[in-house]
Amino acid sequence: MMGKSKFSRMSGRAKMAVGVGGGLGAALLVAACSSAASSGTGAAAPASPAGGSSSSAGASSSGGTVITTASSSAGTFLTNGSGRAVYLWAKDTGDMSNCTGACAGAWPPVTTTAAATATGSAKASDIGTITRSDGTKQVTYDGHPLYYFSGDSGAGTATGQGSDGFGAKWWLVAPAGTDVTAAVSSFTAAGAAPAAPAAASSAPPAGTSAGGSWS
Repeated sequence: MMGKSKFSRMSGRAKMAVGVGGGLGAALLVAACSSAASSGTGAAAPASPAGGSSSSAGASSSGGTVITTASSSAGTFLTNGSGRAVYLWAKDTGDMSNCTGACAGAWPPVTTTAAATATGSAKASDIGTITRSDGTKQVTYDGHPLYYFSGDSGAGTATGQGSDGFGAKWWLVAPAGTDVTAAVSSFTAAGAAPAAPAAASSAPPAGTSAGGSWS
């Protein structure tokens, strides 16, 4: 009987110990859950910047292709915002582009990923886009699909003027939307001349190297 009584007393203490331990375990479990919940809300916080990034991406829609103008002895004609000449192709009919494959390799379409805009003497009302077979948006002007020429070295060159590559003439485009047929091989791009010295002066950290670059 004594053994049984002693066993029952030990069993009671064990039960108390288990009860205390269980209480501590439950407290620790609650603390861990609250900690996980607080860390979870902390992890969810970056969701609002993600929403902000989508709105800023919407704001970047203003970064579409710019169509502006440049002047030469042949008159005023269209370029892109960097001063690169753009052309129309006499073979195009309406606002449809007939330049694909190898033609598009030599005469890359002027494309845009957002709304194209006009500056200089270019007319915003004449700017539009068409969707090419590959899904890209090609800029049009007065209904003419616009192209670059791969043979142009960059801003200020128009070596594609008057070419009859791929079976029809390529012409620079006047602000009125008509073709410019006068001879043009080079021109001063609007805004391109001031930009070049600024880039050159900011590139080298030392004034001596900058002087060397201009010599």
